[in-house]
Amino acid sequence: MYVVAGVTGHTGSAVASELLARGEPVRVIVREEGKGAEWKKKGAEVAVASLDETGGLTRALSGASGAYLLIPPQYTAEDLIAALRRTVEEVARSVRSSGIRRVVLLSSIGAQHARGTGPIQMLHHAERAIGDAVKIFTSVRAAYFLENWAGVLRDAQEKGVLPSFLTPGRAIPMVGTRDVGRVAAEMLLDPAEGRRVVELSGPKEWSPENVAAELSKLLRREVRVQAAPLEAVVPAMTAAGMSAGVAKTFQEMFGAVNSGLVAFEGGPAIRRRGSLGPADVLGSLIAGGRG
Repeated sequence: MYVVAGVTGHTGSAVASELLARGEPVRVIVREEGKGAEWKKKGAEVAVASLDETGGLTRALSGASGAYLLIPPQYTAEDLIAALRRTVEEVARSVRSSGIRRVVLLSSIGAQHARGTGPIQMLHHAERAIGDAVKIFTSVRAAYFLENWAGVLRDAQEKGVLPSFLTPGRAIPMVGTRDVGRVAAEMLLDPAEGRRVVELSGPKEWSPENVAAELSKLLRREVRVQAAPLEAVVPAMTAAGMSAGVAKTFQEMFGAVNSGLVAFEGGPAIRRRGSLGPADVLGSLIAGGRG
């Protein structure tokens, strides 16, 4: 039995789908019973629990061979780092209490750094806290999600512009969440012992202009990059409903990406590349009416 968190989001749903497709028994974690109905129809067990509540999460993990876990965002917290730290500590406590032997954690490119990377710094803490609580641990350090462009697809469709806080003309690692799910499922099923880091990106690196060019083909209209200064991060994100504290943390993250601080560590890490590019991911989002 494999436990999967985050099934109402991109990566968790991809992990659970991959495991079920391989005929593996799956138990999904949801906050509300109704959100598990779709997965129950697909043959999964459903556990109702919160990742920041030790008792319920411990029960959800108990008796399983392995689990895919993540640290969910908290966009309205005034102090995002403090809020994420509490969640990390609850997850680590639950992992230890449950006796589960194998955990795959969704981490991020740049998680080798303890500070200066915005919310990514808490994944540095999570890798250590959760890794110390389990015998077999894999952190999947995923690149910048291609799905992050979903929020500006309407601008591309209606105005022919692609707003971006990323440095124009600079290619960075990006990845589709379906590739994240596939690789995370493979790591869960791999009997390797000890601790390991998997650094995951797409088949190549892309700049904002590369993404705009792919959108131009998909939309059959010219799409150009509209670069925005880092000073615009906070007003843009607070207008979207985030707290000022969260927005400032993301401003630091974008600055760290643009400066090159957020990069793969290399060394002993396992380097993997997925198969999906901007056309695959954004094409699916557009077809599904997400633009």
